[in-house]
This record gives sequence, structure tokens and C-alpha cells, in this order.
Amino acid sequence: MSDLKKTVWTVTVAALLPALTAAPASADTKEDTQPKPPAVMSTVGGAKLGKPGTQVNLAAGVPVLPKEVTGRSWIVADAESGDVLAAHNAHWRLPPASTLKMLFADTVLPKLPKTRSHLVKPGELAKVGEGSSLVGVKEKHTYTVHDLWLGVFLRSGNDAVHVLSGMNGGLAKTVQDMNDRAAELQALDTYVVSPDGYDAQGQVSSAYDLTLIARSGMQNKDFREYCSTPRATFPGEVKPGNKKRSTFEIQNTNRLLTGDYGIPAYQGIAGVKNGSTTHAGATFTGVAERNGKVLLVTVMNPSAKESHAVYKEAARLLDWGFAAAGKVKPVGELVPPKSAQTGTGASAGSVEGEAGSGGGEQSAREGGGRTTVAAAGGSGGAGTALAVAGGALALLAGAAFLVNRRWPLPDLVRRRRQPRA
Repeated sequence: MSDLKKTVWTVTVAALLPALTAAPASADTKEDTQPKPPAVMSTVGGAKLGKPGTQVNLAAGVPVLPKEVTGRSWIVADAESGDVLAAHNAHWRLPPASTLKMLFADTVLPKLPKTRSHLVKPGELAKVGEGSSLVGVKEKHTYTVHDLWLGVFLRSGNDAVHVLSGMNGGLAKTVQDMNDRAAELQALDTYVVSPDGYDAQGQVSSAYDLTLIARSGMQNKDFREYCSTPRATFPGEVKPGNKKRSTFEIQNTNRLLTGDYGIPAYQGIAGVKNGSTTHAGATFTGVAERNGKVLLVTVMNPSAKESHAVYKEAARLLDWGFAAAGKVKPVGELVPPKSAQTGTGASAGSVEGEAGSGGGEQSAREGGGRTTVAAAGGSGGAGTALAVAGGALALLAGAAFLVNRRWPLPDLVRRRRQPRA
């Protein structure tokens, strides 16, 4: 071998030696391939919420966060004060799956009278995504708006979403309305492409935004009723020769509400929405009340291999939140809508009173620069979960939510509450 060839061979082997002797890849390196949150995220609600990783102010007397929480993004917040008690990658923009239906309802529900009937036209179901969750809406059949919202909340029916979107002026208008509503709520991580949450390029939200949206939706008594209903009767097909239309029972897919598939019902749960798609993984936003505290929790895309991990992790975070409430210093806040800051009033989906709904009435008035709640009543006969929502969370609709302050719960509301078993 010539001196030149020897030199080339030596250089080549030296260059390849590190690669040839490197340790083979193992399962231990799998975590390094997992998506990581951006180094810089939104700071809406506070600077700490824009930081990657877990944000919590642990101090003497504050319980340690549960270890068994693997969600890529999660948040625990006080629904009444807006305080964020702890968060993990709160503003990471991720696919939301059907939790996006909360924004759909917050946007569209106030626009359509619940007693209005609609004959489903051919083509209204044509663009429902393949493999979508369905409640069973049929073309050329008539449904009330009330029926369709039950289909949205209980069965996460994309077919019901598309029909309601058609009643709202079409899919494109509904998407624009939802994006406008997200901007009004300052849910700035959220971008809507499909109103039902079906996987779509560029469609994202965050744990922070979903919690903000849920808090807004819960101001509406119909929203509260639908998201806290465990079971309902839904219209079936009209069969030839039958004078009476058939019906069938539907059950809410929120396992913390129904206590199904080995998941126990969470004590004090009052909604709101779950979701799951191939791209988004499992997502969940829930609200619960215990001992006079009302908490919101959102978990997005847990990596745990345990069954129904999103519900178990949400329950663990709620348990921690109730134990930590009043002891832990907040790391941020749920901001009020733009209209509340500018004094222009609330837009679609937010404040409403209870007068005329069969559950008492409430009013808010300004006195000495401070908003006070005169009285709060329930919604009357919608079950334990709704009684919670119609009590503590209806209080927010009296203007406490809009100015983002802490308010005591009326004794009347406290006495009415019964914890869920």
C-alpha cells in the first residue's frame, strides 16, 4: 500500500471510530425523542406561566404535587378567584381534541333558542370527519337545539356539532366566530380550524386556554346543565308505520362524572368536557367543588400507560388543589375577557342571571367601587352536579368572574350542596 493510501485509510478509520464504538440506542434514550415545550411561551396570566416545566410555590404546609402526573400540559386553578395554584407547560400549544367543543358551546349556545326545531338537510353531515364520535343524528329527521346540545356534551357528537354549525351560518362562519370568541376571552394560544375538535392542521389550544374557556362557559346555565348531565334520552329514527318516534339513552363520556369503566365518580364533579384523538391523545377539563372551594383542572396528553390516565391524573391534581387551596401562593391568574377590562360589557357566552330559569335570581350592582352579589340560586332539579354548578359557579355569573376577584359563597348555596358519592 502506498504512503498516500495509508494516510487516507488512517484518516477514514479515525473519523468513523466514534460512530463505530458508540453505545447502541436503548429504551433509556426514548424520552429524549419526546416533544418538548417551547423555551418561550405566552405570559398571559403571569410570567411564571410562560416558563416550561412545573410552576408551583411550595412552602411549609403546602402538599407536594402528585408524582403520577404525566400530562404534557396541565393546570389547577381556583374557578372563583382565578388564581392558578400550579401549572405545567401551561401555554404549550397542543391539539385540543374534543375539549375544543367547550369553545364551540361558549360561542354558539347563546345564539340558538333551545326549543327551536331543525330538520337536518342532506349535506349537513357530509364533512363530518372519518372515525368521528357520533351521537346518531340522521338526515331528514327533526331535532331540537336542546337535543343537539345533549349530543354534543354527552356523546361528543361531531354530527351534532356540524348541524348546529349549519344553524349558525355554516362551518366557516362558526370557525371564525370561535376564533373571535377566543380572542375576546384572551385565549391567545387557541386557533380553530374545525369546530368539533377533529384533528386539523394548525388547530391548537393550551391547558391555560381550555381552563379559561371552561370558566367562561360555566357562566351560562344551559352550558352548566349540559356538561353536568350524566344521562339523557335522545331521539331515534322515524320508522315507517310507527306513529311514535323511537328514543335511546345516551351517557356522558366524562368518566369522572359517570363513574364508568373502572373510574370512580369524583366527589363534587360538575363537568365539563373530555376529548381524544390520534394526534391530540387524551385531553380533559373538569370542574369540581369541595368544602366551599371550586377548582378547575385541565390535563393534556398524558404519557402514562395506565388506562384512562387523563381522568386519574385530573383527579390527583384536583385532590392536590383542594388540599393546597388557601396554603399555596398562586403562580398566576386566569385573566378576564377583554370586554371586562375595557368596560364594554360581556359578549356571547358569558354573564347571565338565573331569573326565569326556575332557580331563584341573582343580581350584581356597583357600590363604592366594589361589585356585590345580592343572591344566588340553583337551577332546580338538574341533579347534584348541576346543583353545585348552579350554586358556586352561578355566583361567578353575577360579575365576580368579570372583575376576577374572590367572593364568599352565600350560606344558602353552601347548605344546598350535597357531595357526590
